[in-house]
Amino acid sequence: MALTGGTAPRVRRAAVNLFADKGFHGTGIRELAQAANLSSASLYHYMGTKEDLLAEIMRDALTRLLDAAGEIAGSTADPRARLAKLVALHVFSHALRPAETQVVDNEVRALSEQARREVVRLRDAYEERWARAIADGMAAGHFVAGDPGVTRRALLEMCSGVARWYSPHGALSLDDLAAQYAGLALRALGCADRPSGTDLVTAREIVARVWGLPS
Repeated sequence: MALTGGTAPRVRRAAVNLFADKGFHGTGIRELAQAANLSSASLYHYMGTKEDLLAEIMRDALTRLLDAAGEIAGSTADPRARLAKLVALHVFSHALRPAETQVVDNEVRALSEQARREVVRLRDAYEERWARAIADGMAAGHFVAGDPGVTRRALLEMCSGVARWYSPHGALSLDDLAAQYAGLALRALGCADRPSGTDLVTAREIVARVWGLPS
């Protein structure tokens, strides 16, 4: 059931924050209703079941990531630049939208089989953009990876961790963090090239657009 009307953002935000903080199974309906300033009966009217709400949140976040990755894939043929942009995309998204991305990363198993299949399909399509950049880089002689799949998963896990610890009040700016992570990813694949500042700016602009953030 899709959320509609002016209540939708309030319900979604309450759910995202609680699911990220306490987990899907640790969040009760009454607690969710209170956080959204609704009665439990009204909450069901707006969201259907709690799983419906979780699945919608995850589909929305993954669709945004996939759309952004698609823009990046079409922006350059160079797999080194493409991978650097994908890393920056993942870092920016996890730093700027930590609650949504943590829900996506941590709550897949909470979904029933049918909902999980749809979410996993979106996640796999997103990860395929990474796999293609790595494969293209290896084919062109830019990258070296003993097991490209393991390398891809390691890089994604590294970037996803940003959601758990990054603070805008820390010593490192988000742009610097994205640049460092992009450089780490390239070096992990045996490429000494430094990520281009222009590529990182492009990635941040795409992230701002797909998430509806100030650029």
